[in-house]
Amino acid sequence: MTFQPVVPLSGYGGWRFLERTLDSQQEAFTNSQPIVRDTEYFRENIGNVQTAADLVSDRRLLSVALGAFGLDDDINSQFFIRKILEDGTSADDALANRMADNRYADFSAAFGFGDQTAPSTQTAGFADDIIGRYEVRQFEQAVGEQDNDLRLAMSVETGIADILSRNSSQAGQWYSVMGNAPMRNVFQTALGLPSSTSSIDLDQQLEIFQERSQAVFGTDSLADFSDPEQQETLVRMFLIRSEAAKFATSTGGSTALTLLQSVPSIF
Repeated sequence: MTFQPVVPLSGYGGWRFLERTLDSQQEAFTNSQPIVRDTEYFRENIGNVQTAADLVSDRRLLSVALGAFGLDDDINSQFFIRKILEDGTSADDALANRMADNRYADFSAAFGFGDQTAPSTQTAGFADDIIGRYEVRQFEQAVGEQDNDLRLAMSVETGIADILSRNSSQAGQWYSVMGNAPMRNVFQTALGLPSSTSSIDLDQQLEIFQERSQAVFGTDSLADFSDPEQQETLVRMFLIRSEAAKFATSTGGSTALTLLQSVPSIF
C-alpha cells in the first residue's frame, strides 16, 4: 500500500505544515511497497536499455522515466516520446526544443539517446539520479491528489532550477516559465494575472510577466527566484492569491475581492 501524505490544511498553512514534515513524509512514501517495486525494477533493468525504442517498449521503465520529469500523462504516447528521445536536444529543430514545455528537453537531455555516442543509461549513477527525481515527483503527485496548489508549490524549486539550467537568456527563461504548465500556473497566479493572458501575443506576455514581477517582487530576473527567501515569497503569494480566488468564486462576496486586492501589502 502506498503511503498517503498527511495534508491537514490547505493554502499557506498547509504549505508550512508540509515544510515541517516533508523529510519524514517523503521517506515514508519512498519506502512504500509500490514505489519500492517500481524503483527496484528501474534500477535493475535500465542498464539494459540501449535505445529509445528499448525504453518505450518497456512500460514499467517508461513509467518511471516519464514520472521523474512530471510527464506521467504521456505514458501512452510512445511514438511521440520515442521521437523526443531520438531527436535529442543538440539541434535547434529537435522536437524537444520546439516544445514550449521545457520538461521535454530536460527529459531528452537526461537520457542522451540523440546527443551522445552511448546513452546515459550506461553511465554509473544514472539510475539513482532518475529514481531520486521520480520519488520526489510521485510524492508531489500524491500531495496533489489532496491539494493541487500544494503540489504546484512543491514543484517550484526543481522547476526553476531546471529552467535556469537550460536557458542563459532572461527572455528565454521567462518563455520557459510560460511554456511550463506548473510554473506558469504558479507565476500567473502569484502575479495576479488572469488566465486570458495566455491568449495574447507571446512577446506581449513576456513584457507583462516581467513588468508584473518587477512590481510585485521587486525583480524581473528569474534567477533571483532561485534564492530561498524569494522563492518562499513566490510560493506564499501564489497560495494566498489562489485561496482568495477560490473564496471569491465560492462566495461571490466583496470580502474576497478585498483580500485579493490587499495581498501585495502583506509582503
